[in-house]
Amino acid sequence: MNLSEELKWRGFVNQTTIKDFTTLDNSIITFYWGVDPSADSMQIGNLAAGMMARAFMKHGHKAVLLVGGATGMIGDPDGKAQERDLLSLEQIEKNKTSIANQYKQIFDGMEFTIVDNYDWFKSINYLDFLRDVGKHVPMRTMLGREFVQTRLSEEGAGISYAEFSYSLIQGYDFLHLYNNHGVTLQICGADQWGNSIAGVDLIRRISGGEAHVWSTPLIINKATGKKFGKTEGGAIWLDSNKTSVFKFYQFWINVDDEGVEDYMKVYTDLDKTTIEDIISQHNEDKSARLAQKRLAFEVTKIVHGEERAESVRRVSDVLFGSAEYSTLSELDFAELKSELLCKAVSSGENLTDVLIKANLASSKTEARRFLEASAIYINGSQLPLEKDRIEADDFIHGFAVIRRGKNLTALLELE
Repeated sequence: MNLSEELKWRGFVNQTTIKDFTTLDNSIITFYWGVDPSADSMQIGNLAAGMMARAFMKHGHKAVLLVGGATGMIGDPDGKAQERDLLSLEQIEKNKTSIANQYKQIFDGMEFTIVDNYDWFKSINYLDFLRDVGKHVPMRTMLGREFVQTRLSEEGAGISYAEFSYSLIQGYDFLHLYNNHGVTLQICGADQWGNSIAGVDLIRRISGGEAHVWSTPLIINKATGKKFGKTEGGAIWLDSNKTSVFKFYQFWINVDDEGVEDYMKVYTDLDKTTIEDIISQHNEDKSARLAQKRLAFEVTKIVHGEERAESVRRVSDVLFGSAEYSTLSELDFAELKSELLCKAVSSGENLTDVLIKANLASSKTEARRFLEASAIYINGSQLPLEKDRIEADDFIHGFAVIRRGKNLTALLELE
């Protein structure tokens, strides 16, 4: 499957200035994709565009990945009803490092160049910028942007000169990369179409060259009709400190049947035949969630690496009853430690005290009642009635998962 066919099959076609898609199949181009450091991590909305970039790279196109140190100092106003709060320079620097590291993980094993637009904006003279760039930008174009009209309306909150100029700054990025890196295509999410077109226009007006934009659609949860990746608990982040690897994996395990095939096309590198085979097997018994499990593993592998993807898959299988606790490694218990309440206990400690310590009972009387009802499990095994103490041989790699009933679970660490 060539690139133009793959982009259509995966659902990566939205707005584009390219009239003949097959031109992407006939020559090697240099493209760029950028993320502003407005946070110290990308979300899975960014990842959709990142996966589109992977498709271009797999087909031999050259990638320039931009960290928006300059644009991040202003913040993209598009889609925002209020003026953004400016980040400190220290926070922007920290966020830039985090985004660059995520680029390195997502595109591991591929060739790409990372650039920071602050590197060329920091030395630009303001008057020179107005003469050399601003002179070529029609006010009618900038005032016509939907977000500008919204912010300037009677109900709008207004807009500062800084945020109004954001699209001009991003447009200049494209011009700079066109002149200095041979970039002729910007790929982006649907929300960046207007900013990207500004760059195409600048290149035409200033350099007399031809450049293009290719945007991917907004990913929609078919079951809810809302933007994909927004949950009651907030956004799904790529940084494990913001969304743990286990929670990240579980998010994909729990996606809806209606959309799982589309999510596999967007968020994995699996080919057409493989995905069709998985969906065929999935449809035979949807309760087994075969497609969701494969999706969860593949996305987690790209974002967090194969070792951690394997680990959370084992942990998930154990916690939900399809594998034995004895299969868990030390790394697996480390993943569990970040998810479950973890309490240090000593060998020989009374189980009633252990249950209270692990928040599985509120008193010794209640703890004894749970033990007498055989409601307590250690590493998946129901405790015998005569057992009244925790012992060293109850632990695997120094850990034991203790559970009351079906859902109340804690982790014990042997002192």
